[in-house]
Amino acid sequence: MSPHPTTGVSRRAVARAATAVGLTAIFGAGTATARAVTRLGPRTLDVSVASAALGRSAPLRLILPSDFDARTDRSYPVLYLLHGAHDDYTSWTRETDIESFTAGRELIVAIPDAGPTGIPTHWRSGPDYETFQVEEVPALLARSYRASGVRAVAGVSTGGYGAMAHAARHPGRYAAAASYSGILDTTAPGVPPIVDAIVARENLLPPALWGNPLLNLLTWRDFNPRARAAGLRGTSLYVSNGSGVAGGSGDWLPEALESALWPSAHAFTDTLALLGIPVTTHYYAGGGHSWTYWKREFTASWPMLARALGVPE
Repeated sequence: MSPHPTTGVSRRAVARAATAVGLTAIFGAGTATARAVTRLGPRTLDVSVASAALGRSAPLRLILPSDFDARTDRSYPVLYLLHGAHDDYTSWTRETDIESFTAGRELIVAIPDAGPTGIPTHWRSGPDYETFQVEEVPALLARSYRASGVRAVAGVSTGGYGAMAHAARHPGRYAAAASYSGILDTTAPGVPPIVDAIVARENLLPPALWGNPLLNLLTWRDFNPRARAAGLRGTSLYVSNGSGVAGGSGDWLPEALESALWPSAHAFTDTLALLGIPVTTHYYAGGGHSWTYWKREFTASWPMLARALGVPE
């Protein structure tokens, strides 16, 4: 992206800023409005959300309760499911049976967009996915879909980061949080290069996320679930990760990535132990960074999530 020859600011950046200002003027800061709704099935729909935090419209997939249309007098708890890197908001319905699994359980499932990196944070130079997911989407669901204030969040890979980061940075906002192969200590040795590689793979500049890992260490720490772990007190927690060695998925790259995240997951749960914050952990031999394992881990964590949401296990 080449800068404007006289101002040093790209035309695209100016246009993006103007769009954000325009959306803020129309919808108000920190608010979101449903622009279009596409019905995919009896309970599943895609909502195009006009977001001031993102400066654009973003997709949100919803799975409504089986009795949603018949019980207009009641509200429902919400399970937020976050997708991983290089994937999108369709992943949970594409890779799992979440639609049939939640039938009859009287909850809303919300799967919000997190961009191509799947890192739902406030980017240093870019969109604010944290505000979109933590503030705007819940407000929209309460306003238009009778969502109650009871929430749980779970995610895979960078979505696992998002689940723990959201819960830690917003204490009390979620009754439960679960991470499956998440990035839970962003400043641990070897982890910043992984995060930078995820960003670079989407043709984005790594410093656009949180800046330089050394020069902007305080910013990296501020968005680090391990550094903010004290905010998880009172939240039901589940963390799983594989060792990623022989016996995993049979694909070397997912196994190597899983292995690289193993120490940071342990560092995160060790910090919780030092703080006296309970967490259910499942560290297993082998395993790869893939849905083969994440589907199993979601099922294992479901009783905890269900209890927190107040729905049948």
